[in-house]
Amino acid sequence: VTEIDYKGGTAVLGLLRDITVQKELKQQLLLAQRMESIGRLSGGVAHDLNNLLTPILGYGDLLVSEFSPEDERKESVEEILEAGYRAKDLVHQLLAFGRKQAMEFRALDLNDMIRGFQGLLRRTIRENIEIRFTQAPSNPVIRGDKGQLEQVLMNLVVNAQDAMPDGGTLIIEADEVELDEEYARTRPGVQPGHYGLVCVSDTGSGMDDATREKIFEPFFTTKERGKGTGLGLATVYGIIKQHEGNIWAFSEPGEGTTFKCYLPLADETAVAEMAPGGSGDTSPGTGTVVVVEDEKAVRRLAVKVLEKNGYSVLAAEDGHALKELLSGYMGPVDLLLTDVVMPGLDGRQLHQDLLRTYPGLKVLFMSGYSEDIISHDGVLDPGIPFLQKPFSVGTLVTRVREVLDGTSGE
Repeated sequence: VTEIDYKGGTAVLGLLRDITVQKELKQQLLLAQRMESIGRLSGGVAHDLNNLLTPILGYGDLLVSEFSPEDERKESVEEILEAGYRAKDLVHQLLAFGRKQAMEFRALDLNDMIRGFQGLLRRTIRENIEIRFTQAPSNPVIRGDKGQLEQVLMNLVVNAQDAMPDGGTLIIEADEVELDEEYARTRPGVQPGHYGLVCVSDTGSGMDDATREKIFEPFFTTKERGKGTGLGLATVYGIIKQHEGNIWAFSEPGEGTTFKCYLPLADETAVAEMAPGGSGDTSPGTGTVVVVEDEKAVRRLAVKVLEKNGYSVLAAEDGHALKELLSGYMGPVDLLLTDVVMPGLDGRQLHQDLLRTYPGLKVLFMSGYSEDIISHDGVLDPGIPFLQKPFSVGTLVTRVREVLDGTSGE
């Protein structure tokens, strides 16, 4: 407001500017930044937990195999393993939220996915809830992990069921949409383009704005104590983001809730499916494997498992220690089994250095981070043989055999 001269007298000039859009964008940006920070924390915690769970599950597998069915100690170890695998599932949920979970991307028709999901859904949802499915007029094809996206659907519909204790209507829709530049400008992180849309709506209790802003945060829940971990929607958020998509929630108290998941349509390059895995041969192997892992418990486990399965094993805590070890070693080296992220010399650099002395040396990388995130950060090339922590004894032996036999799909 400014005082001005106007027609020989004094007047007040008032300028009004509508900043509603700017305030909304600022709020969305702050929310996105908060989710990004929590995601980084969750991913880091999950990575460290994977290193702890690897020896717990690995040595547990070894112990169980050594006990006879009549041995009373076997049941105790099986209980430890069961708790360990529950912890592994929890870590996977944290990895999903932090966008560091391993994914198996394939060409995926959203209509086919929803059709295949209908039978399971009708057996899961209570009978007092009407379920409606609407398919896309076209056949939107995305590059997605079917199992992970089915988990997204299951988490969303279970939440919808909880919001309708007295019954109601659940609607699942697929469609193909175009998000233009104007839409992208009002949604931080959204890129213009063609998307597959999966929409899950219910006629339940709905939620207020304060609740809606926090629903994707890990361990936030509106359910009673003991009724939920608060990781369901956090997992959904992480999976959608790892598919380079976006998810939005629309809700009002007493008016139900709608979740819209936007997933980029696949181009011709992206629809190339991953090669199938190996045959799972776990018969005794031959050859020399070099294990490089800075986590002592993981390193000792890998050595014990490989030696038990017929391999000669050399082990070191890092690349520099390995080079010192090999300086006095005159025998062959057939495979390098190495952690990816290590202090000083990372696994990729170590493999490149060893190739000068051992031409054709095969490599199997392992990490608590996922193959997708490591490839995205430029540490590994896509398609390089990779072992996700925590791994079971059988998985370790199988992957080593696949790489040595050249059947790893690299």
